[in-house]
Amino acid sequence: MRQDIASIKRNNTWILTTLPAGFVPIGVKWVYRTKLKEDGSVDKFKARLVAKGYAQKHGIDNTEVFSRVAQWGTIRALLALAAYHGYTVFQLAVKSAFLYGELTKDVYIEQPQGFVVAGEEDKVYKLQKALYGLKQAPKP
Repeated sequence: MRQDIASIKRNNTWILTTLPAGFVPIGVKWVYRTKLKEDGSVDKFKARLVAKGYAQKHGIDNTEVFSRVAQWGTIRALLALAAYHGYTVFQLAVKSAFLYGELTKDVYIEQPQGFVVAGEEDKVYKLQKALYGLKQAPKP
């Protein structure tokens, strides 16, 4: 959980602020997953902070939902070009890919359980960038 919060802070995903009148903060929750090794033993425990995006209302909180997806034909074409020209191909996994999407509307979330700022319990986070679970999260 600390690693996920640290990643969010490093990416300047949010700022702590007072909730403006007329806004309702979106709740957040922790989603846990156990990663296993090939032999079935526990490799590591993962936690991800997720916004309760199902509370967002279409037309009010968001107007579009989409996600860009690479087509297999495109991937094969790029690999064929790389092979033809003798290029080296590298694979990259972005650990917090959704956290780079800029938001165009103001979105406020509650402080995550276990990480409420002491003395600032009445404040909320204004998102600067997308957070997992938001309807806007898949947007680049």
